[in-house]
Amino acid sequence: MGNYILKRLISAIPVLLGITIIVFLIMAMIPGDPATAILGSYATPENVEKLNRDLGLDKPLVVRYFIWLGNLLTGDFGRSFSLNRPVIDEILERFNATLILAGTAWVLCAIFGILAGVVSASRQYGFADKAITFVVLIGISVPSFFLGMMMILFFAVNLKILPVSGMFAIYGGGDLPDLLRHLVMPAIALAVVATGVVARLSRSAMLEVLRQDYIRTARAKGVGERRVLYGHALRAAMVSIIPVLGIQAGFVLSGSVFIEIVFQWPGVGRMLVDAILTRDILLVQGGVVFVAACYVFFNICVDVAQSLLDPRIKT
Repeated sequence: MGNYILKRLISAIPVLLGITIIVFLIMAMIPGDPATAILGSYATPENVEKLNRDLGLDKPLVVRYFIWLGNLLTGDFGRSFSLNRPVIDEILERFNATLILAGTAWVLCAIFGILAGVVSASRQYGFADKAITFVVLIGISVPSFFLGMMMILFFAVNLKILPVSGMFAIYGGGDLPDLLRHLVMPAIALAVVATGVVARLSRSAMLEVLRQDYIRTARAKGVGERRVLYGHALRAAMVSIIPVLGIQAGFVLSGSVFIEIVFQWPGVGRMLVDAILTRDILLVQGGVVFVAACYVFFNICVDVAQSLLDPRIKT
C-alpha cells in the first residue's frame, strides 16, 4: 500500500505542473495591461512602469513563470495587491467557507445518491425505481445556480423561513444553528446535480452486482434481503461507485463558484471572481492552483480507498 500511495503522489506532480503552466499562460494572455487596470485613474506612465517593475511584469514570460513557480515550491504564493495581504492567508481563510459548503454538498450527494441507487436497483421497474429515476432526471437537468435562485425566491422571499444570503447573520448569530440555517439552501442547490449522477451510476453498479451468482446463492441460503443489499451487493458495487464520488468532489468544488456568487457565500469561488475583476493576478493564480491541488489530493485519497476495497487495483 505504501508503494501504491507513493506512485500516486509521484504521478500527481506532472498534473500539478501542467495546471501551473495553464493558469499562468491564461492570466498572461488576458488582453490589456494589468498595471494600468490595477492603477485605474492613477495610471500615469511613471506609476505603470514602477508597478510593472514591482510585480515583475517587465521580465520575459518564461522568466516570470519560473520565478512564480519557484516561490510556489517554497510556499510563497505572493502578495495580493488588491487586498494588501499574503495570497496564501486569504486563500486559507476563504477555503474554510468553501470547504464547509462543498464538503456538506458532497456528503449529501454521497449519502442520498447511493441510497437512491440502492433502492432503485432493488426495486427495478417498480414504482420506486420509476419515481427515483424521474426525480433524478429533473435534478440532473436543472442548473445549480438556477435552482439556488428559485430556492431563494421561494424559501427566503416568499416563505421567509431561511436567510437570503451570507454565511452568518449580519447582526447577532455566528453560532452553529445560524451557520446551518445559512447553509441549507446553498448546500442543497450544489448537491442536487451531483446526487443525481451518483444515484444513476449507483443504480447501474448495483444492478450489475445483483445479477452475480454469489448474490443468488446468498438469497438461496436464506440471507435477509437487507443484508444481501447492504452487506454484500453494496460493498462490491462501491468499487465502481467510489471513483464517481471522487469526480463529484471536483464537481461540487468547481460548482461552488456559482453557488457562492448566488448566495454571497464568502468562499474561494467568490474570491476568485473578485480577483479576476480587479486583475489580481497572483491571487487568481494562487487560488486556482490551491483548489486544483486539493482536488488532486482528494482523488488520491479516493484511489487509495478504492484499492482497499479491490486489491487488484494495486497490481
